[in-house]
Amino acid sequence: MMTPDLNSYLVISVLLFAIGLIGVLIRRNTLVVFMCLELMLVAATLALVAFSRYNGTMDGNVFVFFILTVAAAEVAVGLAIIVALFRRRMTIQLDELNTLKN
Repeated sequence: MMTPDLNSYLVISVLLFAIGLIGVLIRRNTLVVFMCLELMLVAATLALVAFSRYNGTMDGNVFVFFILTVAAAEVAVGLAIIVALFRRRMTIQLDELNTLKN
């Protein structure tokens, strides 16, 4: 059985990032856009871990630890904002959330 090399990890990372980017640009549901942003963040962390493993250092793994910590806070704040928007406007569709008033 072959072990994956750096190129394999980077191809998967680029594919995940592209899927997330397309989802952010195309989708109109706030929750789906939020999940696509998280997918892009996971793709970046995968690339960091792959480079860290390739170089034989722990630098990328340390960055991933901080990224995951920030992502957990982002999820809590982001979901709170989405819930507040839904309670106020009764929708989470981005097309209908086009003004900051009321």
